[in-house]
Amino acid sequence: MKEAGVSSIVVAAVMLTIAMVANAQQPTKVPRIGYLGGVSPSANSGRIEAFRRGLRELGYIEGKNIVIEWRGWEGKQDRQRALAAELVRLKVDIVVTGGPPATRSAKEATATIPIVMGFDDDPVSNGFVASLARPGGNITGLSALSPEISGKQLELLKEIVPKLSRVAVLGTSTRPGNTQTLKEIELAADAFGVKIQYRDVLGPRDIETAFRAASERRAEAVLLLSSPVFTSQRTQIANLAIKSRLPAIYPQQEFVQDGALMTYSVNVADMYHRAASYVDKILKGAKPADLPVEQPTKFEFIIKLKAAKQIGLTIPPEVLARADRLIK
Repeated sequence: MKEAGVSSIVVAAVMLTIAMVANAQQPTKVPRIGYLGGVSPSANSGRIEAFRRGLRELGYIEGKNIVIEWRGWEGKQDRQRALAAELVRLKVDIVVTGGPPATRSAKEATATIPIVMGFDDDPVSNGFVASLARPGGNITGLSALSPEISGKQLELLKEIVPKLSRVAVLGTSTRPGNTQTLKEIELAADAFGVKIQYRDVLGPRDIETAFRAASERRAEAVLLLSSPVFTSQRTQIANLAIKSRLPAIYPQQEFVQDGALMTYSVNVADMYHRAASYVDKILKGAKPADLPVEQPTKFEFIIKLKAAKQIGLTIPPEVLARADRLIK
């Protein structure tokens, strides 16, 4: 009986050892993140690198202990839903979105996979979250507050062109938040005594037509709203504004880096950097419904002096003094 007891203990110990070895040999699951945006990562390299840097700072190395599936529809809006559905089929753990159109497509594709907004103009009005403090559902992330910014952008145009009376506003009507942004601009325009000429730009082919119409209708400046159509055509837009000799203000700093005149906006790269912390929290068990949507606290006013010279624009010294950055 004693020997039987010893044998049972030995067998149990052997079985435990085998189980421990088997468990130790089980490969650790590598998190798979899906990124969905209107353009390829190379077209938004500054933002994407900020996101990657944020992940590295939290211990995630792409290709080593985290996999990222990059998807961009390159301005071809008919591909949005297909790419979102593809990420869902890949069973990614989280979808990170690069703007409202991407978030809408991801929302339509899944109600269970967590979605992190890299940025969104107005996630409550767009129907992505119940409130900023308590998102509910499977979406959270960062809000860019673009509708409010647009009024300040118009004010800056008025300051650099004191006699400004007509402004061409270029936007994309199918983009979530576009209508609310236009309302904000119209309110500001009434206050400044400026007339708005809205041009709907649904694809790259419409850009040159919009600038030609602005010139023909004697617009004295241009205000660009956020749109993936514009993001993928930054250099062309900057060149058209210079060719038309039209002062223009843009929705992101990347436009100025590519030759455009000026921008007043949130630092979108910083928002992408912060989006990495949402990925980390969700991978560690947090629920998107319980993670408040962050709002920006810093806005940047950037001017490219070369562009001003190219269109023969003299920017008042007091405006130059307020700029966060002056690029030669």
